[in-house]
Amino acid sequence: MCRRTLCQLGYACVVLGLVAVSGVSMAQTESATSLRDAREAAQARDQQRLMSFLDNQQALESALEQARAEHEDSQQQHEALQAQQAEQTEQASELRERQAEQGEALSGLLANLARHSSEIRNTLGEESLLTLEEGSLPQRLDEVEVLERHQLEDVVDHLAALTARSGRAERLSMSVADANGEVATRELLRLGDFAAFTESELLERGEGDGNLVVLARTPNAIGGLLADYYQGESNVMAVDPTQGSVLEALAQQPSLWERFQQGGYVGYVVVALGILGMIIGLGQYLYLVLVSLRVNRQRQSPDQLQANNPLGRVLLRFEGMDKHQTPEALEARLDEAVLAELPRLERSQPMVKLLAAIAPLLGLLGTVTGMIVTFQAITVFGTGDPQLMAGGISQALVTTVLGLITAVPLLFVQTALAGRSRYLTHVIEGQASATLADHLESHTPVVN
Repeated sequence: MCRRTLCQLGYACVVLGLVAVSGVSMAQTESATSLRDAREAAQARDQQRLMSFLDNQQALESALEQARAEHEDSQQQHEALQAQQAEQTEQASELRERQAEQGEALSGLLANLARHSSEIRNTLGEESLLTLEEGSLPQRLDEVEVLERHQLEDVVDHLAALTARSGRAERLSMSVADANGEVATRELLRLGDFAAFTESELLERGEGDGNLVVLARTPNAIGGLLADYYQGESNVMAVDPTQGSVLEALAQQPSLWERFQQGGYVGYVVVALGILGMIIGLGQYLYLVLVSLRVNRQRQSPDQLQANNPLGRVLLRFEGMDKHQTPEALEARLDEAVLAELPRLERSQPMVKLLAAIAPLLGLLGTVTGMIVTFQAITVFGTGDPQLMAGGISQALVTTVLGLITAVPLLFVQTALAGRSRYLTHVIEGQASATLADHLESHTPVVN
């Protein structure tokens, strides 16, 4: 009876401990108005739970069994951790023994392999074309304490594979991002670590993720070789030994249209005036060529005068003159007829000459405005970044070039027009003078 009473008292103590802990936690969460009221309420609940546990022997034994089960689980976890600690201690001791057995030679070899593997990964990494495939780089050995045979073989095999790959041309199927950022699997050709390209575009390693991306601009000198080499129709291919520096410089060179756009509004005006001058000049030159052909035909047929050429019109007007006038009057009338034909022959020459003179002046205007833009950039941003001044300098130089390029052809056209019109004028004047001389000789009385 006493033993049973002691057992009940023990159960009661356990239950009181559990109830006290739960009561405190519940009291902390309740929003009581005062600490005293909360404590009294907790004591009342604990007393009520204690009485319920004393009345229910089965619930008391269940709580005790749960506490024993939790204690056994904690004991098992403690034993497992002790066993794991003993195993790790044994492994560390074994590693220290093996490291001591290797000696300084193998330790130095491990240090060299770790250094070289790190250098290879840092140098090639996501920038080299040789590392497009997964697992193409050796593993890092920085945290390895004991050199294993498979680690040495891994470094050697990867170095041999990278060396062999640097001298081969290989066809691959890789994911490539185009200029719009869209990624698609494409067939490509890789030439060692020098170039990777599709049938029409050069490729490069992207920044950050290291994926292949299409080069912003493939130089025209290289783009013409890609298709033939890719299809195996040619064995000539341009290779950049600087790992992309030359290609980048070539890709940054602006095209003819981009260079023209750098001239700005002044450049547009210069080119527009140049085109206008060329159209006017070439149209007038074609007219003079047609007139020359008609004049030559008229010279070959002096008896059949035609009004479709200046020489024919001058001679027809001479035929319609009063031949009883004095020679001076006839000559004056004939000169008047010749002078009436000169405006048609010399038209457009002043306009072409004016445009040829204006073009360099407009180029100079573009130079001045470009330098103003450059100095404004220097005033605002300083001279630290040359790219901020490149726009104004480009405009200054390009407009000057456009002005000269426009003026030179216009000068040639103006010279050709002047020469052709001068030739026709001399022919007409010569034929008119000859006709007047023949008339005067035929009507001059012979003196015996």
